[in-house]
Amino acid sequence: MAAERRARPASFWFLALFFCAFVLFLYGPMFAIFVLSFQGPEGGLTFPLRGVSLHWFRQLWEGIGTVDIGAAFRRSLALGAVVMGLTVALSLAAGLAYRKRLPGGTALFYIVVASLIMPSIVVSLGIALMFRLLDGFLRAWLEAHAPSVAENYVSALGLFTSGLGAQLTWTLPFGLLIMFAVFNRFNPAYEEAARDLGASPRQSLLHVVLPLIGPSLVGIGMFGFTLSWDEIARSSQVMGDLNTLPLELQGLTTTVTTPVIYALGTVTTVISFAVVGTTLAVVWAWRRRAGARA
Repeated sequence: MAAERRARPASFWFLALFFCAFVLFLYGPMFAIFVLSFQGPEGGLTFPLRGVSLHWFRQLWEGIGTVDIGAAFRRSLALGAVVMGLTVALSLAAGLAYRKRLPGGTALFYIVVASLIMPSIVVSLGIALMFRLLDGFLRAWLEAHAPSVAENYVSALGLFTSGLGAQLTWTLPFGLLIMFAVFNRFNPAYEEAARDLGASPRQSLLHVVLPLIGPSLVGIGMFGFTLSWDEIARSSQVMGDLNTLPLELQGLTTTVTTPVIYALGTVTTVISFAVVGTTLAVVWAWRRRAGARA
């Protein structure tokens, strides 16, 4: 005779209800925006849904007033790609450096990680102030030594100067922490075996270390791109005359009163999920290839 199933305690149902409420709170707004972006031409910003069409996506493609969404989209992609590459490269270099005793390494680690606990808007304002001081110095120097160049000088604030630096203060700490975790459980016996077989330090790095930590580097790249793609607070004061897509989207929330803004939100969210999905696929293929070789 089968044993009677034990009744679940009341705490289980309470926690299950709390979990469902949390998931609804987390993904409900995104799902609502996704649904409302497919409304018909007469649709509004709230439910009920008025028709189903791709009208607002077509309008988004044609342009939203004077805002060049396509240019902002390309700027965000370019900046995200650069941030991703630098985050991977610098995190890997830092992870390798910290495998040995590094003079001043503890202080440097806390300085890097401190940017995570500082308010993002304060970081943005501080970087903007630093570049404005740099502008004053450069303008004075150019007026004294190259007046013709000084007439055309505008500002050092820009997408790949202050904007890039601001976003790296957000992505690099995450990359560094991931690399610390990776190398903390990395078995140095693999490198020792390679050295015993005659491999040089460079060959050991390229043919042993990097293939083993490759999936983690892909994950760091994903973090770098997605954090850059969605960043607003640290970018708000440092981008100069050109805005990224999130900043344009934030500005549109006060001027656009049609579901076209929901269509834009849907497109940006789909791109974020596409990056995550591509990353998972690359990691899966990498591990499968490594398993086949083993």
